[in-house]
Amino acid sequence: MLRPATDTDGAPFWEYAARGELRVQACADCHEPRFPPRPCCPHCQSFASEWRPTSGRGRIWSYVVPHPPLLPEYAAQAPYNVVVVELDDAPRVRLVGNVVSGAGAPLNSLPLDRIRIGARVQAVFADGLPQWVLERP
Repeated sequence: MLRPATDTDGAPFWEYAARGELRVQACADCHEPRFPPRPCCPHCQSFASEWRPTSGRGRIWSYVVPHPPLLPEYAAQAPYNVVVVELDDAPRVRLVGNVVSGAGAPLNSLPLDRIRIGARVQAVFADGLPQWVLERP
């Protein structure tokens, strides 16, 4: 499976995720959360930033079900879901991931008919990667 490519701005996100924490970058001056991480605040142009913990809760804002042809490692697991999650405590932040039946479960571990826009999800972590589980299974 592909591993995330990290850069200087985004490295802390992955370091926190490896510890089981979902944090987002926020401006240390205007306090606006932002994602993806970047050096300058798009709202006030400050270069000061901090990493805020989140509850890890959110809702499915959108989703797609990719089908082959895909990269071979992904084709073996298709069909599976790819979701965009809007975070409760940072609603302008939307993260891409997968809804699974539990932390570390395969991409295709949740029946596709369980995925709904607006469904409540909670972040879980497996091998340093955030995944999502339905709050009410």
